[in-house]
Amino acid sequence: MSVELIERESIIEDEVLIVETSGEMPEVAYHGSLYYLSHDPEGPKLSLARADKSRLRLAVLEGYRRIIRRDLDLENRQKSCYRGLIRCLVNWRRLTGFAAAHRLSLTELQEEIAAALQTFLAGEAADIRRGCPTCVNCSQAELRELINEVGLNDNNLPPDLECVQGGVHGALTN
Repeated sequence: MSVELIERESIIEDEVLIVETSGEMPEVAYHGSLYYLSHDPEGPKLSLARADKSRLRLAVLEGYRRIIRRDLDLENRQKSCYRGLIRCLVNWRRLTGFAAAHRLSLTELQEEIAAALQTFLAGEAADIRRGCPTCVNCSQAELRELINEVGLNDNNLPPDLECVQGGVHGALTN
């Protein structure tokens, strides 16, 4: 492998890592990376191959996976990094929009997120039954949208989900 090829690979790998770990907006980081790599006067001015762009798009999926999973991790509920189920819904929609625009499959990721949501809801329900306050920060309708959009149905949900829905912050008239 030539030095130029190794350097090129290293530059692209750095951008993949940046996109994956960019925080709340992996898609924005993706577009920033595309610009930096190919058009930025201070960038490397690479001609990106289809495979390079594909790696960057997959990094967007990984970035969204990380932040959605963060907010479905029961251990994070009391941490400052936690954004709640409303952010899961927002980020799920951003992710699905990006995937649709780039014709990317979300089958495996959807299954992973659905399983994580099931675990989260079961844990939240158990905590509410023990008298703990809820951390659910969305309306009943938004919670139902998230449940439906990740592909869960009533058979996949805790039998006492209404205690989670009943514990949602604020008025439940939405």
